[in-house]
Amino acid sequence: MSKNKNNQAIWKERISKDTSLIFKKFGSSLNVDKRLFKEDIMGSIVHVEMLFKQKIIPFKIKNKIIWGLNKIQNEIVKKKFIFNNDHEDIHMSIEKRLFEIIGKDAGFIHTGRSRNDQVITDFKLWLRKSTKKIIKNLESTIKIILQNAEKNVETVMPGFTHLKNAQPISFAHYMLAYVEMFQRDKKRFIYNLENLMENPLGVGALSGTSFNIDREYTTKKLGFNYPTKNSIDTVSDRDFVVDFLYAVSLTAVHISRLAEEFIVWNSDGFKLITLKDKIVTGSSIMPQKKNPDPLEFLRGKTGNAFGNLFSMLTILKGLPVSYFKDLQDDKDLVFKSYDQLKNSLIILNEILKNFAVNKKRMLELANDGYITATDLADHIVKELKYPFREAYKVTAKIVNYAEKKNKRLDELTMNELKKIESRLKENVLNVFDLKNAIRSKKSYGGTSFMNIQKMIKKYKKEIK
Repeated sequence: MSKNKNNQAIWKERISKDTSLIFKKFGSSLNVDKRLFKEDIMGSIVHVEMLFKQKIIPFKIKNKIIWGLNKIQNEIVKKKFIFNNDHEDIHMSIEKRLFEIIGKDAGFIHTGRSRNDQVITDFKLWLRKSTKKIIKNLESTIKIILQNAEKNVETVMPGFTHLKNAQPISFAHYMLAYVEMFQRDKKRFIYNLENLMENPLGVGALSGTSFNIDREYTTKKLGFNYPTKNSIDTVSDRDFVVDFLYAVSLTAVHISRLAEEFIVWNSDGFKLITLKDKIVTGSSIMPQKKNPDPLEFLRGKTGNAFGNLFSMLTILKGLPVSYFKDLQDDKDLVFKSYDQLKNSLIILNEILKNFAVNKKRMLELANDGYITATDLADHIVKELKYPFREAYKVTAKIVNYAEKKNKRLDELTMNELKKIESRLKENVLNVFDLKNAIRSKKSYGGTSFMNIQKMIKKYKKEIK
């Protein structure tokens, strides 16, 4: 076995010239992938246990390697490990330190595997763990939204289309719309977990190995469901990376939409909510200002998530099947997106705990814009048996009249209503009550108070 000097690349025997310093610096991924150290050590321990089980390495060497790997993990955790940038990545960094600790027997660690399958195994293990953390963070967000919804079932607000008053809704119903969005996000991450359950370890560089390895053993030990089926696809597959980046991007969209609405509703033009001092900042020149900077942060950071997704798609689109150095950027893109989403959810949760609903202002705004007009049209269809389009025309005339007289619909008298539609009866006046309008929306998924209470119970059962 050739000697592996600690500060020499593993391929030194084949390539006699030193790699140029600029490429060494540019090509090193150690500062990015060193956060994979636990997964790398776990994968290596399972790999050498399998090599021993298959009688490929002896018991003594197996124990020696595992002891050395545990020592390295302890050094890294205690911040006593020296990360040498001359070592290309975390995988070679750990291997070279293993040589320092146990000598040439460290060379057996790479029997029957390549860095290609080693890297992707570590990455999948890390993504599996991190995806589960994101799912828990999303569940926390959903719980906080449900708490807000429970307090505001009968809080009346205008529902908007085109940012114009449309129909009366419950504020709780609005909040539950985001529960739906974040539930879909959660499902996407859960689905991604299924695609992370194939074990890449053992496919080698791209063609498999001639050693009598047991991939079922490593699959079970590393918590995968089954080994990958094609060695070439395995080392080139980054679909699971794109899936994760897409799921992050869409979650970021949902966070950004909520942030945008809260920014608008907190504005002096709307005043539907008030942000507490804990989640605002001030101005350097205007003493009166309380700015919604955390919300703007959430809205602004969404572009980074998109950029990471598009970067990965662009890397993949021109690659032939197999491993290429282009793929090295996958981890940096994923780590950045993961960190951003994790922080964004923490910030969002803080915001959702520190805002107040201006119920009086919501009700006041809900009384503007003739938002019970659709209820009036429906009433005419049900009571007078008009086709909806005819009822729509009658209602439009009533709205035009009210607008001309500068009155709300609930301020119109029966005489005024009868001038436009003589067949209307006293019960039409109930239609203009905002809470009655909300109560009437009993169709499944509608804004009625009864529906909302049922949905909150349903969500709480699901999120336990």
